[in-house]
Amino acid sequence: MEEHKHLWHHKSTEETFNLLSTQPEGLASQEAFQRLSEYGKNKLPTSPGRSVVQRLISQFHNVLIYVLLIVILVTVTLGHWMDAAVVGGVVMINAMIGFIQEGRAENALNAIKAMLAPSALVLREGHQVNINAEQLVIGDIVILQSGDKVPADLRLFRAKNFHIAEAALTGESLAIEKKITAVSADSELADRYCMAYSGTMITQGQGTGIVVATGLDTELGKISSLVSKIEPATTPLLKQVAQFSRWLTASILIIAIITFVFGLFVRDYPITDMFLAAVSLAVAAIPEGLPAIMTITLAIGVERMAKRNTIIRKLPAVETLGAVTVICTDKTGTLTRNEMTVRNTVTADCQFEFGGTGYDPHGVLSTGQHATYPEQQPLLSQTIRAAVLCNDAVLKQQDNQWQVLGDPMEGALLVAGIKAGFDADTENKRFPPTDLIPFESEHRFMATLHHSHEGKAFIFVKGAPEQLLSMCNQQQNSHEATDAVNQEYWQQQVELMAQRGMRVLAIAYRPTAYEHIELAFDDVHDNLIMLGLFGFIDPPRIEAIQAVTECNSAGIRVKMMTGDHVSTAKAIANQLGLINDHDTLTGHQIDTLSDEELFTLAKHIDVYARVSPEHKMRLVDTLQKHNQIVAMTGDGVNDAPALKRSDIGTAMGINGTASAKEAAEMVLTDDNFASITAAVEEGRAVYDNLKKAILFILPTNGREALIILAAVIFGFRELPLTPIQILWVNMITAVTLALSLAFEPKEPDIMQRAPRAPGSPLLTRHLIWRILFVSLILMGGTLGMFIWELGQHDDIIMARTIAVNTLVMFEIFYLFNSRYIVSSVFCWQGLFGNVYVIVAIGVLIVFQACFTYLPIMQTLFGTTALDADVWFRIFLVSSSVLLLVEIEKFFLRSVNV
Repeated sequence: MEEHKHLWHHKSTEETFNLLSTQPEGLASQEAFQRLSEYGKNKLPTSPGRSVVQRLISQFHNVLIYVLLIVILVTVTLGHWMDAAVVGGVVMINAMIGFIQEGRAENALNAIKAMLAPSALVLREGHQVNINAEQLVIGDIVILQSGDKVPADLRLFRAKNFHIAEAALTGESLAIEKKITAVSADSELADRYCMAYSGTMITQGQGTGIVVATGLDTELGKISSLVSKIEPATTPLLKQVAQFSRWLTASILIIAIITFVFGLFVRDYPITDMFLAAVSLAVAAIPEGLPAIMTITLAIGVERMAKRNTIIRKLPAVETLGAVTVICTDKTGTLTRNEMTVRNTVTADCQFEFGGTGYDPHGVLSTGQHATYPEQQPLLSQTIRAAVLCNDAVLKQQDNQWQVLGDPMEGALLVAGIKAGFDADTENKRFPPTDLIPFESEHRFMATLHHSHEGKAFIFVKGAPEQLLSMCNQQQNSHEATDAVNQEYWQQQVELMAQRGMRVLAIAYRPTAYEHIELAFDDVHDNLIMLGLFGFIDPPRIEAIQAVTECNSAGIRVKMMTGDHVSTAKAIANQLGLINDHDTLTGHQIDTLSDEELFTLAKHIDVYARVSPEHKMRLVDTLQKHNQIVAMTGDGVNDAPALKRSDIGTAMGINGTASAKEAAEMVLTDDNFASITAAVEEGRAVYDNLKKAILFILPTNGREALIILAAVIFGFRELPLTPIQILWVNMITAVTLALSLAFEPKEPDIMQRAPRAPGSPLLTRHLIWRILFVSLILMGGTLGMFIWELGQHDDIIMARTIAVNTLVMFEIFYLFNSRYIVSSVFCWQGLFGNVYVIVAIGVLIVFQACFTYLPIMQTLFGTTALDADVWFRIFLVSSSVLLLVEIEKFFLRSVNV
């Protein structure tokens, strides 16, 4: 039967009944059972997820972790069990942090499944039966009413004032009024008015439909399939770290082997001595503390982002934000509040604009960009009062948040009323409602009858402009008089509002006899007096406009992707500053483009309307193939595939669906696009601090390796440092000094820089030069102190103790250099701006005092006590690095590196 291949929205109801071999009375029970056996249950597959053991093991799948495991193996081989335990502890801490922080993306499929309705009211053999939604089959007749969740994809054949909220699938701000007439074959999902889709919610009215797709064949199922097939993108940091770790590991092994061979065959050292030297060199060169520092720096970034309304679900995603070049964002609920707002009111002789956003009843009323007051505008007051009275919605404040109970557009009218000084309760007491004609899609208007306490009665009518204009023969003017209705004027105003992306309602009235207490259709079908038009829009958040500006200054392109109409998308984009001469692209247009053509247009176009989940994912994929780092934001199930595919998916925490949150690496707790900008700023700061930590750690390892290498090349009879002393220096400086760099404050120009180039190496030529330069300084000073002491006293233990302490003191002074990569550190902020640096230095000095003077440490590490004059020489020599690196920075700044 291959039902899912039919364009059901293009079929008439008669064709649908015939193709599916069903009838309005429903299927026979036997036929339903056979179809269930043939097509399977109406459910989506769930992901079993990874076991706890699998999740834990995956934390060790990292090249730098492999390096640490090699270190453990080497230290165990040497019999240094304490060193092995220390490094093993670092590995386990790193793994546990990742294990705790990372959420399971596989739950995205289970979250989508949770959107399915648990039960359905169907007709079987003419009888209404409530069945488990999983038992629905193709051809079943499903009955729906307000508050129900659609249990499968349906072709509607009955609809009475039937509205469905489809924002989770289409991005439409308002519930869609459904009809039963077929639409064109190429209609986008949001324009298929004769269809009801699984997982969406009925907000108003009643409807009946034929099941045309179940399970994976539904639109919800297609999204589930997309999510299950997507491989999450690897973060730029992990790519860079993997590349750097491979390069570092290969270099260390090559140098260690060359050193071993050179010492064995050229210097004629014993093989055991050369094995120890080669191992010492490898231990010296491996940055044991780097994975822990990286993990802790990322974790600190997570904590900072949480304070700025951003929850990170996967640790490496923290840094990815700093590399983002493009942010693809949903419109509804992200750039906007998903709260309809009256923006314009038009009367017969004037136009007014309402300030404010959403349901918060604060905003200035203006005309011609000048503030005005309702008491100065009698016609405006009359128009707004009519809209407040002809209204079924309720506006209330709860937990400092304004909420609307009822239709969002009617709620927006109440908000506009408060801005103009009209309270709904007060007005309804002044003009109590006596009767009403509720809104129905057949007549497309609502009418209410009111009686005043002064013996007057009025009928107010609100509805679609074209419908009300056909019912009006007069229009109210500002002189409390009426004229013949100017149809051309009103039609022109409606078109202008529509072009600005607004939805439009008209309001009219007519006086009636005080004895009139029942309202009939004959009372309103003609002789109405036109009062005015209201233009509604879900406006952008004020803070989102500023955030887009900040993204532009940071070199980040913002692209808005929405399922809403082109005109609405353009209106919001104009206010956000996204529209340019290249206009917009629609989902239908995207389907006609090749990937190269799409990317060519995407370089210039930032607004995409009427797009489906497939379109969003294709755009993200196309940008990624051209070396862009893409963040994707969204709140609906339709956003889940693109969220998972992007480099960093960002879901909304308040209004976001569970499927969107599970597919994302980041969740915004305030649903505010501006929080993404704050997160990008924190992400860039994290990357800066990672670079500073690497720039600090690697010269330590470099100079130790060079010391061992020099000792072998020049034929020293004793190594200046033992492997356990090297491990002490590496680990103790990493957990104190290097860790303090993770707390570095953001540099002032961080959001004025362009994003770093995708694919750029972790270590630039400048950073490699700095590492070599500092390594040579530290090697020269340490080796010089070792040789001098050995020449003076021929005491290897004393010489090694001095060498270790010289290394550590070099690190303390170099820590200040590392706080700024290029800028001078000789300022108050550079020397004292990070309190953690001062604390770390104090802690390290205590550790080194224990290392040098405690008997147990002397036994473990082979050290001895030092006199004050020795410390003075160490201080003098090690402080040279501070001055030399600052001179190097000065020359670099002078040539604009």
